[in-house]
Amino acid sequence: VQLQASGGGLVQAGGSLRVSCAVSGIIVSVNAMGWYRQAPGKQREFVAGISSGARTNYADSVKGRFTISRDNVRNTVFLQMNNLKPEDTAVYYCNAMSPSLTRPISSSGQGTLVTVSS
Repeated sequence: VQLQASGGGLVQAGGSLRVSCAVSGIIVSVNAMGWYRQAPGKQREFVAGISSGARTNYADSVKGRFTISRDNVRNTVFLQMNNLKPEDTAVYYCNAMSPSLTRPISSSGQGTLVTVSS
C-alpha cells in the first residue's frame, strides 16, 4: 500500500484548506480510510475516517469543521478543513483503517504539513 498526502500549506486562522491522499495498492471504495495528524511534540491522533459504506467518524475537536470524502475513480481520499485554528497545525497523514474506524491498519506514508497562523 502506498499513500501520498499532499495539499498542505500555510493558512490564516479561520481559513480553509483541502488535503488529498493518493492511494495505490488498495481500492478506497472497499476499504475504510482515515486521516491522522501529529503536532510538534505531541502524539499522533485520529482526525477523521470513512468506511467502505461511506459512514464517517470525526474527532470531537474537528466535528463540524472538517469533512472526509473520497473519489473512487481517482482512488483518492480528501480532507476538507474549514474554520482552521492554530491548534490544527500538524503533519497530516492518511491510513487504511479497520472497518470499525477505530485503528489504522497500514503505514502512513508521507504526510503533508498544515500550518495555521493566528
